[in-house]
Amino acid sequence: MAYSEARVIAGGLAHIPILIGIFWFINSYFNKRRNNFEKANNPTKAKPIAKPKIKVAEKPPIKKVENKVSDVKNAENKVSDVKNAENKVSDVKNAENKVSDVKNAENKVSDVKPKSNSTASLSSEIETVPPKSKESTKIDQKTLNKMKHADVPVNTYRPKTPFTGTVTENYSLLKEGAIGRVNHITFDLSGGDPFLNYVEGQSIGIMADGEDANGKPHKLRLYSIASTRHGDNFEGNTVSLCVRQLQYEKDGQTINGVCSTYLCDIKPGDKVKITGPVGKEMLLPEDEEANIVMLATGTGIAPMRAYLRRMFEPSEREKNNWNFKGKAWLFMGAPKSANLLYEEDLQRYLTNYPDNFKYTKAISREQQNSKGGRMYIQDRVTESANELFNMIEDEKTHIYLCGLKGMEPGIDEAMSKAAQEKGLNWAELRPQLRKAGRWHVETY
Repeated sequence: MAYSEARVIAGGLAHIPILIGIFWFINSYFNKRRNNFEKANNPTKAKPIAKPKIKVAEKPPIKKVENKVSDVKNAENKVSDVKNAENKVSDVKNAENKVSDVKNAENKVSDVKPKSNSTASLSSEIETVPPKSKESTKIDQKTLNKMKHADVPVNTYRPKTPFTGTVTENYSLLKEGAIGRVNHITFDLSGGDPFLNYVEGQSIGIMADGEDANGKPHKLRLYSIASTRHGDNFEGNTVSLCVRQLQYEKDGQTINGVCSTYLCDIKPGDKVKITGPVGKEMLLPEDEEANIVMLATGTGIAPMRAYLRRMFEPSEREKNNWNFKGKAWLFMGAPKSANLLYEEDLQRYLTNYPDNFKYTKAISREQQNSKGGRMYIQDRVTESANELFNMIEDEKTHIYLCGLKGMEPGIDEAMSKAAQEKGLNWAELRPQLRKAGRWHVETY
């Protein structure tokens, strides 16, 4: 069907009012939205910001429809500009907050960073529960001094290039009626190039002869050194170990540990592959007036023996130019009295240095705790809680823990109870003591 020119024009003119109505609706919608936005973000009665006025003719001529479309777009752009401006203000505030955070962080670093020849106070290092009394705040006022050591020898010999030492002696440390098998074994280190130097608190690796079921060399095993750097003969050319033969039951059979059995069986003159030394966790402080608390079970006494010989053996004191003046307190755990190791030496130290050495024993199968059960080392810690934590309050006190890994939970529980009586939180205190180099643990 063909339409005349007049009908086409008339039809087009008929749509113009509809377009005008659509544009008016769009313009009204954005104006209302802008006003609501400004009211929501200006709750106080502050002087209103001049709003951009958008002049829109109530009844625009038909010929200016295109101009109206442009005006609506401009209005939308201005609303967008307002939003962008508000976002920029928010960005500035966020930037100011970040600057403030940086300054706060710098202030915290400044608070923790020690000044010349001084350290941060313990109260800034240890977060504790509120103290119960004035007495319990003593530890909060002390300083934590990170222990520093001179150069310590490490890995002079490695598994691929071990040192071959010679056994000089191997004898049992147990008395009649004891449980198990524990030996003291000494190796001659002479001829090493470089020489295998070590210090108290370190360990060496032992490579047992033979091969495993897969035809591969047996795995290296680490053992805590039981002698001082000068050796048991004070000549500086030997190293000693305290070794318990590992035994356990499997499928009704008794299984012997490969390396521990190898060490307990070797004879004087035998050659042994040695690696190391390794470890800096269990080193003694250099301060002659330091207090040393030692918690040991079984062969965990090995490093403690080295410490005590360095402190109290006359020949050691002469050679070291280091005279111990602090207090050493050993908590020793054993199943029976016959299993107490190096007992003669410990009793001699008690006699010769009563003001510097204290020895507390927990013999599980012969003694009872306060509840009527077996006496373990953690029970002795609980009994001595007040005196023990009075020592810990002194920044010169170091605690050493060595033995079976199973002893750690019991010690933690005992220390937690003791700390609680002092108004302290052991879960927070322990990692801080370790960070300060005052809590030393070597368990296996």
